[in-house]
Amino acid sequence: MSTSNTPDASPLGKSSAYQTEYQPSLLFPILRLAKRQEIGISGTLPFFGVDIWNAYEVSWLNLRGKPQVAIATFTVPADSPNIVESKSFKLYLNSFNQTKLADADTLLQLLRQDLSAGFGAPVHVKLTPAHEFSSLKLQEPQGLLLDRLDIEVEQYQPAPSLLKADPNQIIIEETLVSHLLKSNCLVTGQPDWGSVQIHYVGAAIDQESLLKYLISFRDHNEFHEQCVERIFIDLMRNCSPQKLSVYARYTRRGGLDINPWRSNFSTAQPPSNNRQARQ
Repeated sequence: MSTSNTPDASPLGKSSAYQTEYQPSLLFPILRLAKRQEIGISGTLPFFGVDIWNAYEVSWLNLRGKPQVAIATFTVPADSPNIVESKSFKLYLNSFNQTKLADADTLLQLLRQDLSAGFGAPVHVKLTPAHEFSSLKLQEPQGLLLDRLDIEVEQYQPAPSLLKADPNQIIIEETLVSHLLKSNCLVTGQPDWGSVQIHYVGAAIDQESLLKYLISFRDHNEFHEQCVERIFIDLMRNCSPQKLSVYARYTRRGGLDINPWRSNFSTAQPPSNNRQARQ
């Protein structure tokens, strides 16, 4: 699998023949570097984190030809050199649909092997079998809801100049949440809907301005992971928090949701992977 792929060369927006037998070459990696350079990231990353993918349409055949189903969760480190384009990810998962495997552990081994190669770093894979589906719970992100604010909005392209915090104010710690995040696919322009949770320690961030800033992504074309990193960098540059975490939960497309988390908290733990109502 090449790591010099560009988004325009991906399967996105193109007719695709669905392979129903195992085909790892369908995965389409894209280097993270170019979009990171665009927002001024070079050298050591200013954050750590993960991208949590949930796949709700995973199926394969047992050795007797009987279909098996599961929900798969993939945890990708933010310092992996690549992302994997989501349509290619879906095509790859579909390639198991008519593939006979000895058991779920065999599937796990193949998923870990292929996805770690695609992302360029070890990927953690978990399968939730059908008999455990009832244990999965819905939970909305915790925090003060920004969407309660009655604001007038005029900008629908990222406007970091909106962000502000008074450095003369006392240091606080708070968690803010909005369900009004929307961006568009970098290639197709189709809408991506998400909720975002921002946890920080620092001078109080002006909440109305922050909500306007998050809404300003509404006509912006960028992949999920890139949007979250842009939000993180813009907040650091314009509000200078001592500590910052940004976590977005995006609704699924093609049976996959992508949930990037970026943090500079030295003691921060990865967020829970609780599914939200819109997911």
